Amino acid sequence: MLNKLSFKIGNLNIKTPIVQGGMGVRVSLSRLASAVANEGGIGVISSVGIGYDEPDFVTNSKEANLRVLRQEIRKAKENSDGIIGVNIMMALTDFDDQIRVSVEEEADIVFVGAGLLLKAPGNFTIDELKKSKTKVVPIVSSARAAKLIFNTWKKKYNYVPDAVVVEGPLAGGHLGFKVEQIEDEDFKLEKLIPEVVETIKSFEADFNKEIPVIAGGGVYTGADILKFINLGAKAVQMGTRFAATVECDASDEFKNAIINCREEDVTIIKSPVGLPGRAISNEFLKDVKSGKNKPFGCPWKCLKTCNFMKAPYCIADALTNAQKGMLDKGFVFAGANAFRVDSIMTVKELIDKLKEELQAAMEAFCIAHPQAAFCI
Repeated sequence: MLNKLSFKIGNLNIKTPIVQGGMGVRVSLSRLASAVANEGGIGVISSVGIGYDEPDFVTNSKEANLRVLRQEIRKAKENSDGIIGVNIMMALTDFDDQIRVSVEEEADIVFVGAGLLLKAPGNFTIDELKKSKTKVVPIVSSARAAKLIFNTWKKKYNYVPDAVVVEGPLAGGHLGFKVEQIEDEDFKLEKLIPEVVETIKSFEADFNKEIPVIAGGGVYTGADILKFINLGAKAVQMGTRFAATVECDASDEFKNAIINCREEDVTIIKSPVGLPGRAISNEFLKDVKSGKNKPFGCPWKCLKTCNFMKAPYCIADALTNAQKGMLDKGFVFAGANAFRVDSIMTVKELIDKLKEELQAAMEAFCIAHPQAAFCI
């Protein structure tokens, strides 16, 4: 029954309807991405701060990032014949360069968030993108944003992206919502997915191709996966659960922060980049909230939206320190369900568990709805 949930992004066949979310500042690198790809899902490398460990990062930040991004894509492809993606934030000052490296290294997909993708990225012409092996997938937080992106591409290029990810307000990390929208029922992922699916239908008809919608933010169980598939999504994106895997590229201290957190520890913070974010509260964040600044120097203005002259701390430093296990000098971004994670498992164990839950949910659903497409 599960094989009926495989889907396509362009000419890419994805066997398992799970996209591993891109987790920045060296949390999701080639080791995690290739492990997910080997289980039939889409493994994703995050490009944010990827060169932080390079000895020349302070003096040569841009080149360090691009060098390591190239290396990580190659390693992921060497270790897997599956689908490898790269998550790249539009807010990065070297966004176009990172897109170009990803296309040159033939990443299967680039997922583009933190901004409206209103032009072909990487300073490529649309014909160059069409000829490349890399599919372009924007990340949005509303049907309105999806419509604006797809309409703009249609008018400019007579072409549209190959899929779209919808991230709801329960996701970890930076959120594409105002603080007051996070708890608003009108912005729940369950409401957003049908709206985006409906919006995309006309573009599927215009271009005679399927454009999968992928649901992300707060997806935790196999039953959750089925819920969003029944709402019209073709797959889900999951980040926090993969952060607590053996193959995740973060430190054990980082992973333990997730498995040891309580529900009340998962909180919304105001990020220095001007967006709300969801993180696990700790002494570092409590100090910041109380007004204590964490002095830092900024060797490289990594994000366009960060006013480092007024920021109370460097978000890149804080997240890097957490990735390395120095939680007294940083914090962990995590989704709303982080408190439900109680153990570290391998990627295979996690995906096998999700498949078992999904299979059970499908069987129960098909008893009540025997005419559903995947039940016949």
